[in-house]
Amino acid sequence: MAEKADHETDIPPALDPAVLAGLDALPSGITIWRPDRRLVHVNETLRRTLGIAPAFGELFDDFVIRLAHSREVVLEDPNRWVREEIADFGQEKSADYILAAGLVMNVTQRPTRDGGMAATYSDVTTTKRNEHALREAKETAEATDEAKSRFLRAANHDLRQPLASLKILIYSCMREADEETRAEMLHAMSVAALIMEDLLGALLQIGQLDAGRIKPRVTSFQLSQLFERLNIQFRHQAEEKGLRLRFVTPRDTVATDRALLERILSNFVANAIRFTEVGGVVIGCRKEGKLLRVEIVDTGRGIKDADRERVFDEFYRVTDERRSEKTGLGLGLNIVRRLADLLELPVGLRSRSGHGSIFSVTVPFGNIWHSEGGDAEISEAVAGEFVGVPVLLVEDDDILRRSMTQLLQRWGIEVHAAANEDEALRLARGGAQVRLIIADYNLTSRTGLEVVRELRKAFGTETPAFIVTADAEPKVLNGIREAGLPVLIKPASPPRLRVLMHNLLFEPEQIRRPD
Repeated sequence: MAEKADHETDIPPALDPAVLAGLDALPSGITIWRPDRRLVHVNETLRRTLGIAPAFGELFDDFVIRLAHSREVVLEDPNRWVREEIADFGQEKSADYILAAGLVMNVTQRPTRDGGMAATYSDVTTTKRNEHALREAKETAEATDEAKSRFLRAANHDLRQPLASLKILIYSCMREADEETRAEMLHAMSVAALIMEDLLGALLQIGQLDAGRIKPRVTSFQLSQLFERLNIQFRHQAEEKGLRLRFVTPRDTVATDRALLERILSNFVANAIRFTEVGGVVIGCRKEGKLLRVEIVDTGRGIKDADRERVFDEFYRVTDERRSEKTGLGLGLNIVRRLADLLELPVGLRSRSGHGSIFSVTVPFGNIWHSEGGDAEISEAVAGEFVGVPVLLVEDDDILRRSMTQLLQRWGIEVHAAANEDEALRLARGGAQVRLIIADYNLTSRTGLEVVRELRKAFGTETPAFIVTADAEPKVLNGIREAGLPVLIKPASPPRLRVLMHNLLFEPEQIRRPD
């Protein structure tokens, strides 16, 4: 019998052509090594995936050295890896490796019964990316939960402070005989109420942004209108701190959502005044081609490098604020960033610690011929315009109904107050003649819209009317506007209430109808 050639013993009887074809069809790479550490088989999958595969009959040690220096696999210490792999031949283990192409490959080796070794090479890139994404999502959710827990603790603290002040002031005011002292107490009560109103407004806006309920309404308008409103809003606050507040009023028309831009600028100005002790705040504009950059420049404490990257984060308060300021929740600048993202407007910050800051937002120019007119501004000092005007107020909250009645009566209005629809209809059918209806939206049994419809039927005329509501859901507000009625969000400030009443009674053309 002829002597067998050496290579005929290289492939054991089990690896017949059918078995080899099956191994080549597997989705994972396969290598099989003999007890003498030489390669028996490598399938086609590994040849395609790895780019550098062991040769038939090659020693395991030589392949490991060749692979380590090929840079096909990302290794921190190739020499140590070679030593460990050679020492672990035939041992059961599994490890993940990153390939130069960016893939993640899992290599699992198992000993064979004859003392050799088999290894599988599986592409686990998608699995690892999904695991990474899930891990990041989990960490983000945990961080958000922790941030919201801190926020709720801070919100509870910051809401309780003005509330406690209000309770003390109300108790003291009821027993104070001196008119000047009472006036000071009432002013302090007003400030406490404004603090709570601002905080609740910020919470509402954060909730609406989280729910994706704020939809931009892009129009063209003159920026000077916003500057005038901001000047009225902040000039007393700046004067109380001894700061100069200067608006360099532009004549330019811009195109964006007017209300949301005003929110961005008001947060910037409020922040500038809060963190400026000496000097002042200037609000102006710079042209950049077809864009206009609105800048808020202050001479305040500036922002440290460690805080600059995080000042726009939700619930974040800079180091100095945590030490000395107790009224903020770190929401203002986060609202700015999120509103700017919603409007696709770039927001900028330049600052030096101890030398002030410049916050900015860049807006596109608008078409002056398409710009909207300004809102009518009615001074609180205007006297006599409402004297003797009969108004029907429908409000089911006893305290709010009494306070609203007192406010309207101070303006000289003849108030017919009703707690529900039945009382309002009795007044209407009893001969009361009114020129304006003010109705709460969420009444005990029916909505304010339904009550207004019934009252108009009873009066036999389309009596001017508007709705007040604490429900700021877009669906509710849109439903009110689609019914052709203006709406005020509670708590409605007396100036806004007076402006709307003036327009309905004397200048109805100022009331914008729904599109």
